[in-house]
Amino acid sequence: MSTPPSQPGNPPGEPPWGWQPPGYGSQPNPPTPPPGYPPPQAYPGFSGHPGYSGYPGYGDPQAPYGRDPATGLPLSDKSATTAGLLQLFLGMFGIGRFYIDSTQIAVAQLCLGLFGVLFSLFCFLGFPVLLGVIVWAIVDAILIFTGSVKDNHGRKLR
Repeated sequence: MSTPPSQPGNPPGEPPWGWQPPGYGSQPNPPTPPPGYPPPQAYPGFSGHPGYSGYPGYGDPQAPYGRDPATGLPLSDKSATTAGLLQLFLGMFGIGRFYIDSTQIAVAQLCLGLFGVLFSLFCFLGFPVLLGVIVWAIVDAILIFTGSVKDNHGRKLR
């Protein structure tokens, strides 16, 4: 008798590609315990993950983005990391504050930032204003990163 030829690209003497040894892969029937042993059960008192909402919009309708573990208050839909990075790099134009819907502070930063940039180009009056706005943006970014700033609805940034 002759052995079947190996498939193209398959080294001779090795099993064909896609072949799995016994015991691997999907098994049609889960293993049953030997006679005399009880079937496996979950841990007593464990019924999944209570309180885990999984995705925003499911779980607690009053807090779709979760609750602060320390206070139990609902969290904002805005991210503190995103707001802090926007404020750190584009804060002299108030972009981080616009992101968290704090528009009054954002407009003040935008006006002073534009004033500082434009007047720095034409006269030296804009340099102190520009320096002040940059320091304000950095301090504001640190406050956002540390969790001291809340969103427009008074919720902690998540």
